[in-house]
Amino acid sequence: QVQLVESGGGLVQAGGSLRLSCAASGRTFSTYAMGWFRQAPGMEREFVATISRGGLNTYYADFVKGRFTISRENAKNTVYLEMNNLKPEDTAVYYCAASEYGSNLARSQYGYWGQGTQVTVSS
Repeated sequence: QVQLVESGGGLVQAGGSLRLSCAASGRTFSTYAMGWFRQAPGMEREFVATISRGGLNTYYADFVKGRFTISRENAKNTVYLEMNNLKPEDTAVYYCAASEYGSNLARSQYGYWGQGTQVTVSS
């Protein structure tokens, strides 16, 4: 099993940047593909980005391509989400998640979730 704790959220003006971190417990972090999802009030949780176990392969939702970057440091059991040129519509709770099934977009394939970190972008 793996436990996940996100950090780095906050309030930022439109056009600004934030870097989210997700620290994982356990010694098997490198065996999990990792993903970031987000959930805005009244909306379903949606896929943002995913990264493969070794970090070589990444995939992004269209609405963040060119603005967000997912990365990981397996030696530190940490995955990151660098968010640039933030927009008010990026406001949401951001969750990191771990998948035993490899990188994918489907929320159902992620068996472990963090508690989330709030990102608020003001206009």
